[in-house]
Parts: sequence; C-alpha cells; structure tokens
Amino acid sequence: MKALAFNGGPRKNGNTATVLNRALEGAASQGAETELIHLYDLNYKGCISCFACKRIGGESYGRCAVKDDLTLVFSKIEEAGAVILGTPIYLGAVTGEMKSFIERLIFPYLVYDKNHSTLFKKKMPTGFIYTMGVNEDRMKMMGYDKPSGINEMLMKNIFGGTSESLFVNDTYQFDDYSKYVSTSFSQEEKAKRRKEAFPNDCKKAFDMGVRLVHEGGKKE
Repeated sequence: MKALAFNGGPRKNGNTATVLNRALEGAASQGAETELIHLYDLNYKGCISCFACKRIGGESYGRCAVKDDLTLVFSKIEEAGAVILGTPIYLGAVTGEMKSFIERLIFPYLVYDKNHSTLFKKKMPTGFIYTMGVNEDRMKMMGYDKPSGINEMLMKNIFGGTSESLFVNDTYQFDDYSKYVSTSFSQEEKAKRRKEAFPNDCKKAFDMGVRLVHEGGKKE
C-alpha cells in the first residue's frame, strides 16, 4: 500500500515537514510506499462552487471538474491506503493552502442526502498533524485545537476509516530570536522545548504512521 502525506506549510524543511517525514518513516517501517507532497509547490485554488460534482448524470459527478495541479493528486489519493495532512496553525486556523485543499478534496465525494453519504469507494484511515508556536495551555485558551474536531469528522464521514490528530506545540520558529520582534517568547525556553519535547512529538508522528498503515492494511 501507499501512504501519502501533504505538507500545508510553506517550508520544506520546517516543523510541519519534519514531523510529516517522521510519520512517513513510520509508515515505511511497515512496508508502505510513501510520498510527501508540498501543497505550496502546486498551482490550485479552493472550491469554486460550480456544483459539477453534484450534477445528476454529469460527466464530473463525484469528482472535481476543475483541472489543475490537484487533478493528479486526487488520483493518487484514490490509489492510496492512508493519507496524512500536516499544517501549521496560522491565526487560529490551518493555512490557506490546506483549507483550499480540504475543500477540493472533500466536497466532490460528499452527497447531499439525509445521511451525508460518501462517493469514496473504499475505507481509508487518515491523520492530521498540526504545528504551532503556542504551548498547550494557550492553544486550548485560544481554541486553536477546535478545527481538529471538524476535520476529523469530515475525514471519517468521507473516507470511512479512522482519523486521528497530533498537536505539536511550542515549536521553534527562528534560528536567532534576537533578529526578530518576538519578545513574547523566550529563546532559551524554546530551545529547551525543541531539545526535550520535539523528539517525542516526532516519535508520536512515527507511531501514527505505523497505526495508519495497519488500519489501511485491514481495509485492503
């Protein structure tokens, strides 16, 4: 089986990409083929509300009619056994690229019936990884963890498999905090967190990759 990961952050070697790569290492340890796709490399927009994916008898029923860089990506997802989405939290929400990607990914499979049925043809486990500069207490106070519940619900409903989330808090943002206006942070505390907690977050991501491959294997 193949495990796909999507980096919704702008950096290819940043916190989100690092943790996603660890998740894929976990998947690979169980024999999965893996691929990391950087959304910022792709040319696409969010859903344009054309409803071609909902038109009875239409040639695009159940799939996005827009042809762009996501067309091939969606084909890969239909062939995959597990999918992991990773994004930084910007201003309390996922990045714009990730939001647009989720819109385009979810909506074509969603059926407007009383059961909110899905047109996705198999069950597939999914995972979310969220990275952010705030600690756990501030995350909860600001409600930065709230999007995870909606995202998990959507992924479970559409893809039919398990869905889980991992929060990576208090991430290290700058190589040298003295060069930026960042007095609300302590570079010493950030460095300590990076050394002590971030490796454990990476281990949790690795374990997520292992679990998703196991779950995906059950569906095949």
